[in-house]
Amino acid sequence: MDKILRVNMGAEGGPKVSVEPLGAYAGLGGRAMTSAIVSKEVPPTCHPLSAENKLVIAPGLLSGSTGAMTGRISVGCKSPLTGGIKEANAGGQPAQVLGRLGYAAIVLEGQPKDNTLYKIVINHQGVKVLPANELKGLGNYKTVEKAKEEYGDKIACISIGQAGEMKLAAASVACTDPELRPTRHAGRGGVGAVMGAKGVKLIVLDDTGAKMRSPKDPEKFKDANKRFVEGLRRHPVTGQGLPAYGTNVLTNVINEAGAYPTYNFKEGRFTGAAKISGETQAETEKARGGNPTHGCHRGCVIRCSGIYVDKDGNYISKQPEYETVWAHGGNCGIDDLDAIAQIDFLDDDIGLDTIEMGATIAVAMEAGLAKFGDAQAAIELVKEVGKGTPLGRILGSGAAVTGKVFGVERVPVVKGQAMPAYDPRAVKGIGVTYATSTMGADHTAGYAVATNILKVGGNVDPLSPQGQVELSRNLQIATAAIDSTGMCLFIAFALLDQPDTFQALVDMINAFYGLNMSADDVAALGKKVLSMERDFNLRAGFTSKDDRLPDYFKKEALPPHNVTFDVPDEELDKVFNW
Repeated sequence: MDKILRVNMGAEGGPKVSVEPLGAYAGLGGRAMTSAIVSKEVPPTCHPLSAENKLVIAPGLLSGSTGAMTGRISVGCKSPLTGGIKEANAGGQPAQVLGRLGYAAIVLEGQPKDNTLYKIVINHQGVKVLPANELKGLGNYKTVEKAKEEYGDKIACISIGQAGEMKLAAASVACTDPELRPTRHAGRGGVGAVMGAKGVKLIVLDDTGAKMRSPKDPEKFKDANKRFVEGLRRHPVTGQGLPAYGTNVLTNVINEAGAYPTYNFKEGRFTGAAKISGETQAETEKARGGNPTHGCHRGCVIRCSGIYVDKDGNYISKQPEYETVWAHGGNCGIDDLDAIAQIDFLDDDIGLDTIEMGATIAVAMEAGLAKFGDAQAAIELVKEVGKGTPLGRILGSGAAVTGKVFGVERVPVVKGQAMPAYDPRAVKGIGVTYATSTMGADHTAGYAVATNILKVGGNVDPLSPQGQVELSRNLQIATAAIDSTGMCLFIAFALLDQPDTFQALVDMINAFYGLNMSADDVAALGKKVLSMERDFNLRAGFTSKDDRLPDYFKKEALPPHNVTFDVPDEELDKVFNW
């Protein structure tokens, strides 16, 4: 990956393609690459949907290699949802294909002069930007079907649905899985809206004829990769829990811990949790002929994805993940897995972040647009977004906007982005991450649940304010580094508990690039990424007042523990003191 592809969508005479060496961006991948380009090249005060914003798509440092778990891709820009810097992360095939094609990043710049919609076709022969108005108004599934008809089934696709075309702030960017289904999404922060603002509907990637990326030291890389895989398979979370039950294995765990946000973050336990748990989901899939164990990209050894089918064995959606099951399930008082899977399919097809949409529908329910527990009403609300009705456009703009429009006080957002499936009052480490992350409320930015609840990497009492700032700080640093490698974040469970597995990862990077990195160097990379992101947000106008949870989390006690979020503001302001 020795080049950057730039596509100026607003060039005179139509979109212009240029390829350039890495230059100042050499040695960066994934989130480090997207955040470096956005921080350096995008005016922090620009409108996120303007020509000045850029959409950066970057595979990780090890993507396109034989390394396990290296198929994550980063999508970065100035966020239409938060107004700050954004990196949204997805699985699927595109990262591996882009890596083999030699591109360390695709940068979409400028804006078309008219309403023409485009597709970009990239293969080992070069790049073409073609008008694609025939794709206007299509969902992601039909868009990918059209691409298969034209380019065959050996491709990978990056696309947007109707939400991205409408430039809605909850719009995602879809990536195809190994079966060419648009089920893996860079969901958070409205990155799909920025792709839509660039006039790009579809990116087709074809690595036919391209070779696997070769490490500088093949033998050392092979040995390190073997040790790394052994470590993942040895750990109970990555080797047993996730493969068997998917990410939704967490439903019963978090519900039991009293940290499962229910009825728009009013309670910490959901009486219907067992009906929508990972265990029930896996049993249902097996009984119907689906599959609870599936890899979202080639080279995945955890295989926490799956296939969800109806009673007749017909495909409904990929296995809904924990966050999706919570967002459209417990948070809305819905305990029907089939309904949740239907909504998951709609979100993927329309191109919407499932977390943002689930939180938004719960806010809408609190406003009286539907009753908590009404699955059919929830389905219809999501369909409104796809239709582009006035109500749909409000909902598709996210929970914060919906709360303002309908006069709801209790809106669970930070920096305009909805909170995921852990109540910050009962998992205070994740509350610190929600409050202080550069990305807005985001569990993946520093997954303190691992240590607070699962006791991975130590044990910090989830109900006490003590130790949460240090925990979140260390995890945010580590996560920023992992997000730059192209590795799946779930490797962190094994890395935190098994020093030899962490060393194997470092050895992989060193062998691939001919480096001599230490653990301290990995931490330094994470700090560098966070510093770039913090600097962008500062220049965009963010202050310490933006690193806060909504006040009601400090005042309303959450059952069953009857706790509030009580990590002091002065402590939150120390997260980035290193």
